[in-house]
Amino acid sequence: MALDNTGFSSCPESLSLPVPEKGEEPVEEAPKDAPPTDVQNTFEELGHVVTTETAPPTQPPTNNSMSFQAKMAAREAQASQPRKKLQGAGQERGRFGWGRSRRKRQRYVEKNGRCNVQHGNMRKTYRYLTDIFTTLVDLNWRCSLLVFVMAYAVTWLFFGAIWYLIAYCRGDLDHLEDEAWTPCVNNVNGFISAFLFSIETETTIGYGHRVITDQCPVGTMLLLLQAILGSMVNAFMVGCMFVKISQPNKRAETLVFSRNAVISLRDDMLCLMFRVGDLRSSHIVGANMRAKLIKSKQTQEGEFIPLDQTDISVGFETGDDRLFLVSPLVISHEIDVRSPFWDMSQGQLEKEDFEIVVILEGMVEATGMTCQARSSYLAEELLWGHRFSPMMSLAEGFFDVDYGAFHHTFEVNTPSCSARELALATARLDAHLYWSISSRLDEEKWEGPNLTEQTGKSTDSESVREGDGPTFTVGGVTNTQDQSVVGEQNGSVTTDQSESEA
Repeated sequence: MALDNTGFSSCPESLSLPVPEKGEEPVEEAPKDAPPTDVQNTFEELGHVVTTETAPPTQPPTNNSMSFQAKMAAREAQASQPRKKLQGAGQERGRFGWGRSRRKRQRYVEKNGRCNVQHGNMRKTYRYLTDIFTTLVDLNWRCSLLVFVMAYAVTWLFFGAIWYLIAYCRGDLDHLEDEAWTPCVNNVNGFISAFLFSIETETTIGYGHRVITDQCPVGTMLLLLQAILGSMVNAFMVGCMFVKISQPNKRAETLVFSRNAVISLRDDMLCLMFRVGDLRSSHIVGANMRAKLIKSKQTQEGEFIPLDQTDISVGFETGDDRLFLVSPLVISHEIDVRSPFWDMSQGQLEKEDFEIVVILEGMVEATGMTCQARSSYLAEELLWGHRFSPMMSLAEGFFDVDYGAFHHTFEVNTPSCSARELALATARLDAHLYWSISSRLDEEKWEGPNLTEQTGKSTDSESVREGDGPTFTVGGVTNTQDQSVVGEQNGSVTTDQSESEA
């Protein structure tokens, strides 16, 4: 390979390759600090990876002690060798083969159960007002408290202004000192007193100092209207606050899921397992477990379906999805033909990009309201070849649960192949054992002592009939009783010759 010096014009001084003049002998200079043996110095420049290996300290080579051609030859030889670069676990190779961290996948459901979905460009926002009660319940606590305070304050101010307007129109404010004048409401001499009377009327406090008289029919009608509207406001706002306080969202905080899910063998089947527990002593009635696989896919027609949802069976057919959640339980999904992980091996699992959403539903025993707890597992949160550590022990008179080992796992021997490959290997092994056992039984029967004695008496390709019973000749060997026994062991049916003739 011919190279010109102009190709390295942009290289830094540390990579400059000086060419000695003709007639000059290279001068060897000992370095001040000799580097250790087998230390590699790697540089990247102009898209090339240059690797130079230092020699032992006894004869340390330098850049000045080699000619340009020798350096090029050494560089080509070094480039032809495989580059030694470590790649950490969970990393991908970059442009030059260096390990880089894997891109973090965006979760569809957070670990705490919050759905990471935001709705935008919604034009028909009036639909929220049609279900105002649910809208107020779904508001955060700041907005809920603001609406609660404003609902009472606005109604008090509104009816207080009306009481003040009635007093002003009737002239009650002009006859405050006139004892012969009968006002609509006694002791209302301004807006503040009218506002206080509105609060006393709506809250039914009734201090007795301000009272409506029978000389004001308009005030009587307004009093009835305020009493009815005040009751409606009380019922609506108190109901909203009660439902919001009694929501079972906080109850789900005490329903915990394991940090990781594991894949290991259980009853000679690969199973995907995760652990769930309840921290409270009050139980979840009718607990039910579900699981979903969130993964984008493309159909055979070319349609791309983002975040497609596929059911993961956790015992729906057998009823194992209905839990008695008194102590922590390990939920198992058997990877069979109907499982979406049927063709997934350990190597493929590290390359896949999916999310498993687990949902626990049940009724809160204390309130009778339905509660739902959610969590999710990414592909990198699935531990292949692990099993959950036991956390329950028998104490004196009760079972002790140690939640300190809730997330702990330990490694077990697990094949790295897929469930399909494991099933095929098991089927081949069973078939081999079946035929090998049958062959050995045949060999033991044919190699018995009676067979040896009868071998000398029999002749090749000849049938000998003894008595009335049928006789079989196989390879020049005649044995009536042993042949029938061998046929029974091989699963065949031996018929009598007389019966066949009949």
